[in-house]
Amino acid sequence: MSTLFISDLHLCSGRPQINRSFFGFLEREARSASALYILGDLFEYWVGDDDLGDPFNATVVAALARLVGGGVPTYLMHGNRDFVIGGAFARASGVTLLTDPALLSLYGQPVLLMHGDTLCTLDQKYQAFRREARSETWIRNLLGKPLAERRAAIEALRRQSEQEKRGKPAEIMDVAPAEVEATLRRHGYPRLIHGHTHRPARHVHTVDGHVCERWVLADWYQAGSYLACDESGCRAVQLKS
Repeated sequence: MSTLFISDLHLCSGRPQINRSFFGFLEREARSASALYILGDLFEYWVGDDDLGDPFNATVVAALARLVGGGVPTYLMHGNRDFVIGGAFARASGVTLLTDPALLSLYGQPVLLMHGDTLCTLDQKYQAFRREARSETWIRNLLGKPLAERRAAIEALRRQSEQEKRGKPAEIMDVAPAEVEATLRRHGYPRLIHGHTHRPARHVHTVDGHVCERWVLADWYQAGSYLACDESGCRAVQLKS
C-alpha cells in the first residue's frame, strides 16, 4: 500500500472532465491507499463552509466522506484558493485539516508537506497579500459578507491575479532556492513534497552535506496526477484520461 499525494485540482462545476477524473481517482487508486494527502487548492476557490449546500460542493464532500468511511485516512492542507475551508467542511467530509507546513514520519523518513506558496518569496507582492488575506480580520470580514458578495469579491481577486501574472517574470512565481534550502535546514533535512507552482518535477538539493529530495506535485488542469510513496521511495503517476 502506498501513501498518495495530490494538489492543485482547482475543482469547480465548470470543469466536468477533471471532476470525473477526481471522482474516479477516489473510487479507484485512492481506495487502496494507506492514506491520501491533498496539499491545497482542492477547489478553484472556496467562499466559506456555509456554501456546503451548493450541489457541486456537496458532491465533492460526499465523495471524500465515502473514501474516509471506507477506511482511508484523508488529510487536507489549505491552498491559496481555498484557505477559508474550516471545521464544518472537515466534519462533513471526514478529512483532517493540516497546518502548513506539516512534518511527519513516513516509512521511517521525515517528510515535510507544504502547499508551496510560502516558498515563492521572490514574489513579494503576492507574499504581502498572503499575509493580509490570512489575517483573522481579513477572513472575518470576508465571511461576514453574503455568499453572493463573497463570490463576486473572490472572482474579482482571481481576475486581478491572472492579469498580474501576465506581467510577472516566470522565475519569481517559482520557489526561491534560498528559501527551499532554509526550509529544509529548519526542519531537519526532510523529503519535501509541495504543489502550488504547477511545475511538476523531482529535485535533489544538497544542504549542509545532506541530500534532500523535493517533489513538486502536478496541477489537474489538463489531466490528473498523483505522487505515490512507499518504503522504496516515491513515483509520479499520470492518470489515464
